[in-house]
Parts: sequence; structure tokens; C-alpha cells
Amino acid sequence: MVRNRVLLVLLLAGLLAAPSLAFLTLAPNRLVSGAPISLGAALHGEALILLLPAVLLALGVFLPQRRALHALTAAAAAGFLLLLVRLAGSEAALLAQTAPPVARISLGGAFWVLLIIAALALSDALRRLAVPAPAGVLLGAVVVGALGLLLLSGALDSLAIVREYAARRTAFAAAILRHAAMVALALLPTVLLGLPLGVLARRREALAAWLFPLLNVVQTIPSIALFGVLLAPLSGLAGHFPALARFGIGGVGVLPAVIALILYALLPVTRNTSEGLAGVSPAALEAGRGLGMTPRQLLWRVELPLALPVILSGLRIAALQTIGLAAVAALIGAGGLGAIMFQGLFADALDLVLLGVLPIILMALAANVLFDLGLGRLRRLRR
Repeated sequence: MVRNRVLLVLLLAGLLAAPSLAFLTLAPNRLVSGAPISLGAALHGEALILLLPAVLLALGVFLPQRRALHALTAAAAAGFLLLLVRLAGSEAALLAQTAPPVARISLGGAFWVLLIIAALALSDALRRLAVPAPAGVLLGAVVVGALGLLLLSGALDSLAIVREYAARRTAFAAAILRHAAMVALALLPTVLLGLPLGVLARRREALAAWLFPLLNVVQTIPSIALFGVLLAPLSGLAGHFPALARFGIGGVGVLPAVIALILYALLPVTRNTSEGLAGVSPAALEAGRGLGMTPRQLLWRVELPLALPVILSGLRIAALQTIGLAAVAALIGAGGLGAIMFQGLFADALDLVLLGVLPIILMALAANVLFDLGLGRLRRLRR
């Protein structure tokens, strides 16, 4: 009898992906397609230990759903994830012994599908255990730390993505810092503009009547097109006032990218601020007035604190959106992780693309976790 349908679906997806997709690919160089290497071919010797957590996950589909089983499922999912990465590294090392020095050993589709399945199984088990958010973050940090130790130990050095990192170590660190700086430079003005605009939109319906449609229109403009729209006026400004160019004002670079990111991020922050204020209980406002509070005191001591969860939800949307869109800004010379990603796309180097994409995903996940922790803490304080 099936007792865990989520785990069943994940296992069925894994059973379909494992034999039909390549676990690794071996190419003589970057310019030609790689020959697929199946998971079955990689499972030999000590690598067969990967089957143990897989069997435990399969048992979790049919056994009675108790806390002990959920804990075992979480441990099995984490173990499967780590062993999968270790298997990819060890098999790549074996292939590298007989391959030419310029050969590329890349992670295949089966690896990524199984990795995602393991992560989803771990997340589902933790949800069923009702693990507090801080404990869940700690467990996630342990798994990420274990992956980091695998990387530092040299066990993954033969994989093409690790070789791409080793060749661009300094540029990679600079790209992460530039990407994070663009996100921060966009979010700070967004908050400083979005909060007052949201308050004004709540107070004045005439402002809301044209402000939100305008911000909605901005959201419909493709990012590349918006960068192009900003290019002409900013280039014109730099041309008429050469001194502005010294401060980075121009048609290309970080400034137009940050302006575009601010325009995209304004809608969720402004709308959620307005909606959060609209959801404040009239009784709370009346109580504040009864205490003799002025409208300004009501706003800062009653309305904004009560609307804070909704405002933070809007800021979370803006942050995650900005982290992703900042990658596109590389097309106008803003740099960041998008530069690495597009370099890989133009060179038809998938591993280089992944080197740019994976940190963006991890950055977005980390931001989401931080907002979850903040919102959870806020809810606990209000109980």
C-alpha cells in the first residue's frame, strides 16, 4: 500500500531518468559532443553503496508514516545526494586516467535529475517532521558543507565544471562580488522608493490609479528591451555632461543595469506595502487614535509593524527577481555571474554556463531561506 505519494512520484521520476539519460559525458575536447556514460556503467565496486539509501527511500513509500521513518528518509536522501556527487567525481577520475588532457568529463542529465530528486525528498521529509526553520537551515548547511569538503578534498577535480572554476578562480570570485553588489545597489533604492510610494498609493487613490498600471507595464517589458531603452538617454547624458561618465553614468555598465533592476523590483515592494497597510485591522487603528497618536505615529507604530509580513513578502519577490535578472545585465557590460554564463553560451561550453548559473541559484535559495527565517521570527514574536 502506497503511504507516501510524493516520494513515490520522485522515485518513479528517478527510475525513468537513470537509465534513459547520461550520468556523465566524455568528450575529447570542448568542441565536440560527449559520449554518454550511464549510471549503470558507473555503479561498480564501492560505488554500489549508492543503492543502500535508494532502497531506504523506496521503503519509505510503503511503510507507516511515523517520525522515525521521516527521519530515516531525510538521512537516506541526504546520503544519496552526497554519494551521488562522490560517485560522479570518482568515475570522472577513473575516466581521466585514460582520456587525453583536453578531454571534458561533464555531468549528464541523469545526475542533475537524481540530484534534484534527492533534494526534494530531503525537503519533503523535513516538512513531514515539522522541523523548525532554523534547524532545517542548519541541516541544509551541513549538507552544503559536506559538498564543500568533497570539493576541497580534490575528489571532484576531474569534472569539467571544477576545471572551469580552477581556470577562472579569480574572475569567478570577482563576478560573485559584482553580482551581489548589483543586487544590493538595486534593492536599497527600491526599498527607499517603494515604501513611500506604497504608503502614498494607500492614502491617495488617484496616485494608485496610474502608479500600479505604470509599474505593471514595466514588468511586461523584456529585460533586454528595457536595457536598450535606457541606453540612449543615459548615453546622451554622458555625451552632454562628460563629468557624469566619471561616476559610471553611460549607456552601458552597472548604472543602467541597476536602474532597470530598480524599475522591475518596484512593483512587488510598492504593491505589497499598499496591500499590507490595507489589511491593517480598523480596530488597531481606532485603538491607536484612542491613545492620542498622530497620523504619523499611527503609521510608524501601528500600520507599518502590522503590515511588515506582507511588505517582507514583497521584498522577497523583488530580491529573488533581482538576483535572476542581474545575470542578463552582463549583456550591457555590467559583468557579474551573467558574464560567465554568456561566455559559456557563446563558446558552446555547458560547464561554463553552469559555473555561472549555479551560484545564482544558490544565491536565490539563500535569500529565500533568510526571508523565511525573518518571517518565521516575526510570526513567533506576534504570538
